[in-house]
Amino acid sequence: MFSTRSGAAKLALVCVLGLVLLKIVVTILTGSISILAQAVDSFLDVLAVGLTLFAVAVAVKPADEEHPFGHGKIENITAVVQAVLLFTAAGLIIYSSIRRIIYQEQIALTEAGIGVMAVSIVVSVLLSRHLLRVSKVTDSLAVEAVAHNIAADVYSAVGVLVGLAVIRFTGLIVLDPIIALPIAALIVRLGYRVMRNSFGALVDVKLPKAEEEIIVSAIMEHTGQLAGFHEMRTRKAGSQRFIDLHIMLPKNISVAEAHRMCDHLEEDIKKRLANSSVTIHVEPCDATECAQCLVSGCSVRVNVSRSA
Repeated sequence: MFSTRSGAAKLALVCVLGLVLLKIVVTILTGSISILAQAVDSFLDVLAVGLTLFAVAVAVKPADEEHPFGHGKIENITAVVQAVLLFTAAGLIIYSSIRRIIYQEQIALTEAGIGVMAVSIVVSVLLSRHLLRVSKVTDSLAVEAVAHNIAADVYSAVGVLVGLAVIRFTGLIVLDPIIALPIAALIVRLGYRVMRNSFGALVDVKLPKAEEEIIVSAIMEHTGQLAGFHEMRTRKAGSQRFIDLHIMLPKNISVAEAHRMCDHLEEDIKKRLANSSVTIHVEPCDATECAQCLVSGCSVRVNVSRSA
């Protein structure tokens, strides 16, 4: 149930909502700004999960008349929004840390805060790992972004827990915000990574080099049938890959033979790269390059060599 994109997002929503309510209650009891920052951070996760549920529901819709290439880019848009939420959470932690350094607020019932942070760490670790597994299986950027969002909670929660423990045993309140500042920097780093991974698809950045090499490898395995290929273009929207290229075939083959060749090559590429849409443009070979042609038994090459 929770191994699908929508199922994983629903599980994340329930877990994070529970953590938010728990942190709000403990914030009221302790008066801790760092725990309040954690509650705000988790609330941003709730918004992120809500956006993911919306994105996943839209992204899985099939292509239609108004969206002939599908709805996959909604996942990329959602991931960018989640990156902004990560930056916002980092800013809140930095603000809370500076405020703590300046005003040196006292904290009550630190034991309750330590307990809540421990629970938050365990839940966030387990949840983020599950979401990352689901994102890899489903190739969902939106679910991956949520996983990184929740993983950021682990870093900040550890910092808050350590700070509360230090305060409990030493009374050095200033150590809490000092620990929180580098955690905010880690969250900024996570936000940058999510932004970088998702924004490229919005401007049609080509597929990773490793994936393009897989495509080229599939094409090169047909060198005995193809005279060549060029103008390969690739891009990705959500989990959907789009590939188009031009192939050169002997000019004397029939339309039916060319069609079979294209179908075979498309299926070969799709088997190697999931969720791929392949478009192939067929061109006749150039008889002046017959000497370099690798197509075996090509009658065009034979005719040219005889005329020579």
